[in-house]
Amino acid sequence: MRFRILLVVACALGLQNAMGAGDGQYKFLSEIAIGGEGGWDYLSVDPGAHRLYVSHATKIVVVDLEKNAVAGEIADTPGIHGFAIASDLGRGFASNGKENKVSIVDLKTLATISKVETGENPDAVLYEPGRGEVYAFNGRGKSATVFDAKTGKVTATIPLPGKPEFAAADQKAGRVYCNIEDKSEIVAIDTSNHTVVATWPLAPGEEPSGMAFDVAHHRLFIGCNNKLMMVVDSGTGKIVASVPIGAGVDACAFDDKTQLAFASCGEGTTTIAKEETPEKFTVVQTLKTEPRARTMALDPATHRIYLASAKFQPAPSPSPGASPSRPTIVPNSMKVLVYGQE
Repeated sequence: MRFRILLVVACALGLQNAMGAGDGQYKFLSEIAIGGEGGWDYLSVDPGAHRLYVSHATKIVVVDLEKNAVAGEIADTPGIHGFAIASDLGRGFASNGKENKVSIVDLKTLATISKVETGENPDAVLYEPGRGEVYAFNGRGKSATVFDAKTGKVTATIPLPGKPEFAAADQKAGRVYCNIEDKSEIVAIDTSNHTVVATWPLAPGEEPSGMAFDVAHHRLFIGCNNKLMMVVDSGTGKIVASVPIGAGVDACAFDDKTQLAFASCGEGTTTIAKEETPEKFTVVQTLKTEPRARTMALDPATHRIYLASAKFQPAPSPSPGASPSRPTIVPNSMKVLVYGQE
C-alpha cells in the first residue's frame, strides 16, 4: 500500500513538472509607476539586461526589471513610437514620429549618439542583425528607411503599398515582414536587395496592427482590428489558422519556450493561445487587464508580459454632429502592469 501511495505521488509530481510554465494561468503580479504626462506607444524588453523600454510622449522611460522601478530616461525623442534594441552593439534606436528621425542611443549611458533622417512619421522600428541594419517604417511616408546600425548611413528607402505597422525579422530567410494596416496585407522584404518580394492579403483579417513571429515553425501572428489574430505561413503567405481575440488589438507576442501567442486588446483583455501544432491553435486564457492596456512586451527569460496603462478622465460630451473626443489621461497616472504565471 505504501509503495502504491508513493507511486501515485511521484506520478502526480512528474505530471506537474511535465506541464511546465506554458500550462499555467497568467495573473496580475504587480504594477510599475511611470508617472508624467502624455501618451505612450510601443514597449520593448531587453532580456539580457533586464530592462524594459517604455515610449512616453517625448522620452523613453527605462525600467529595471529586477527591481520593477524606473532606472532612467532617454530624452529628446519627440513623438516617440518604438524602440529597437541591438544588444550586440550596445545600441538602441528610437523612432521619433514628430521630427521624422531615428535616434541612435548608447544603451549604457542612455545618451543620444546621433540622429538619422527618415521618411514622414517613423513608427515601427526594427533591428535586423543578419546585415546589421535598422528598418524605420514611416507611417505617413508609406515607406521604410533602412540604415547601417553602426554608422547611421542610409542604405535604402523602400516604397510600401500603404501605411506600415509592426514588423518582424527572419534572419535565416533574409526577410523582414511588415503589416500594411490600411490595405489589410503583409509585405515581405528581401534584406539583401531591399525590395518588396511578396504581398499577401490577410482576409478575413482586417486592419492589422500587432505582429509576432514563431521563427522555428515559420508562423506570423497578426493582430487584426476585427477581433481576429491571423496565423500566417511566413514562407508562403498562406493563412493557416485564425484565433478569436478582443476588440482594439495593438500588440502581439510569441513565447518560443511555452509556445504561447499573446494579443493585447484595448477592451481590457489579453488573449493567450497555445500553439498545439503549427496548424492548430487553442485559446487557453482570456486574461483580464485594464481598458486601453493594448501595448505589450514579453520577457522571454521570465515569460512575464508588460502592458502600459493609466487612469483616464471622462470624455466630454460631443457637440451635435461632432465626433466623440478621446478621454484625457490623468496626470502622473501612467503605469506598467505586470502579469505572469507565478
